[in-house]
Amino acid sequence: MNIVSEFVDTLLSTVIDVVPIAIIIFGFQFFVIRKKPANLAEILSGFVWVLIGLSFFLLGLQWCLFPLGRVMAEQLTDPSFIQAAQTGQTLFTEVNWRDYYWVYFFAFSIGFSTTIAEPSLMAVAIKANEVSGGAIGIWGLRIAVAFGVAIGISLGCYRIVVGDPIHWYIIGGYMIVVLQTMAAPKLIVPLAYDSGGVTTSTVTVPLVAALGLGLSESVPGRNPLIDGFGLIAFASLLPIISVMAYAQLSELKARFVTKVNETQSERKK
Repeated sequence: MNIVSEFVDTLLSTVIDVVPIAIIIFGFQFFVIRKKPANLAEILSGFVWVLIGLSFFLLGLQWCLFPLGRVMAEQLTDPSFIQAAQTGQTLFTEVNWRDYYWVYFFAFSIGFSTTIAEPSLMAVAIKANEVSGGAIGIWGLRIAVAFGVAIGISLGCYRIVVGDPIHWYIIGGYMIVVLQTMAAPKLIVPLAYDSGGVTTSTVTVPLVAALGLGLSESVPGRNPLIDGFGLIAFASLLPIISVMAYAQLSELKARFVTKVNETQSERKK
């Protein structure tokens, strides 16, 4: 009964969140455009399935990902675990960024896996593949974004451990983005910027936020309010760099293959 009660409460809250969107869409459709959709029955049934699916998804986040992220953050950043992982040391007296290598590995792994499973990224990748006529691969884009998020979260954890100011990392990152924007293929630039936004969704944020707060609470001398937040900024910034880098490398590879083919053709002549 407790499960049913929680599902009903989640479903009601989801309806409250989604109904305003439906009102706006149907309001414009019937009162501004003044045209009935050809597949109205399918659209309505789709909204019902969206409500049910979102309710189950949010319930799963509440029961699984939120507690799991908090527990993993507490265990990996616990001083006793760090002390046990140290080689040839018996006392955990000072912060050394090398001692937190399991945190970096976990941050990279969880950033990559949650981004691959991100529904919003799947939607963007599928639409980009359709619009580009297959020029942009679905899995290529998803993996490029996932690597960006993984590297970004790992870099953000390193920043928390060493205590560096976050603005230097963000300023440096966006300087790289500006330089890449001028050199990257024009087709990929808007998609790269969108890819940085779709990563901060319901799957990635809970685990990343829990990891950042747990890490800042466990590292001596860190303030959770000042140092605990900011990982999401890294998760949004690095995918922009990785997607444009993926496009640039693909372009260089294509040029190299073309040049090799031209050279072989000239030799045959």
